[in-house]
Amino acid sequence: MTSPMNLEEVMTILESEGTEQAQKIYRRHGAAGAVFGVSFAVINKLAKKIKINHDLALELWATGNHDARQLAAKIVDPAAMTLTSARSWIKGASDYMTVGAVAGVVAASPHARRLSEEWRGKRDEWVASAGWLIVAFSAENPEVFTAAELNDLLSQIEAEIHDRPNRVRHEMNQCLITIALRSKSLQKRAVATARRIGPVVVDHGETGCKTPEAVGYIEKTVAHRERKLAAG
Repeated sequence: MTSPMNLEEVMTILESEGTEQAQKIYRRHGAAGAVFGVSFAVINKLAKKIKINHDLALELWATGNHDARQLAAKIVDPAAMTLTSARSWIKGASDYMTVGAVAGVVAASPHARRLSEEWRGKRDEWVASAGWLIVAFSAENPEVFTAAELNDLLSQIEAEIHDRPNRVRHEMNQCLITIALRSKSLQKRAVATARRIGPVVVDHGETGCKTPEAVGYIEKTVAHRERKLAAG
């Protein structure tokens, strides 16, 4: 039986797998500080090999390296994530890829609802983005948010979305889409809300990323799910 990899071994692998081209891509998407430029395919493969290793994940996150943090989010144990660690992780996130990784971990943790409520209204763009992303990741889970709560969030999105920071607008738009997938009644309300909101303008910088048009995306996703269900 092989011994689990330690921090030094993992960082050596990550560094050896990095490429200059990937570094440039990640930096265009906002990654700052230390970046090896490891493809997500390699990170996913390494995560499957390591499996869940909470202590190693915390060590990887503490390095501040972008690639190490992406891997950390894949091998951390969400059930063991403390409020202190979650708050520390989001405090150190400064690009949408890392924010998304943190939000995904928190959404799977026991603290999803509490931290979403704590973070959504923050002035900090990245913290608020994470708060809304938790909603997007959890919208179809009735153990996190009730249908009535999601209905209230639709009202908040409509009232605030155009006045919130750049990336927060993007994540609120994502919430419109995922809330719509919870039920037929929420789908109807979300579509009507999205139509009243109109186009959501988000600056994606020097990337090819685009903000989904909510109504079209909802309709396309619902149709895809219905076809898949009909096919058995």
